[in-house]
Amino acid sequence: MAQEYLFVYSRLKLLIKEAHKSFNQVERELGYPRNTLKNYKYKKKPSVGRVFEMANYFNVSIEFLLGMEEETDKTSLTYRLEKINREKKELEILLLEKEI
Repeated sequence: MAQEYLFVYSRLKLLIKEAHKSFNQVERELGYPRNTLKNYKYKKKPSVGRVFEMANYFNVSIEFLLGMEEETDKTSLTYRLEKINREKKELEILLLEKEI
């Protein structure tokens, strides 16, 4: 049964709310079909690739998303450094795209 993935849905719901976004908005930003994320509540299991993408999108660990960790510490130095590194990579990509 898909109940083991209910943690994924409940964590997604929490992260989406914290980001002040909607399920549909996150789906669009990730390039997923409509209702993909809501289907994880009862109907479908997310693939390993999708779990990785969603964890990366929300900047949380896969373990947190799967319910194996209770909290994600967004104030930790590691989190802040990872965020800076991700933002730097995104900026570098944008600059490279402008040069091309």
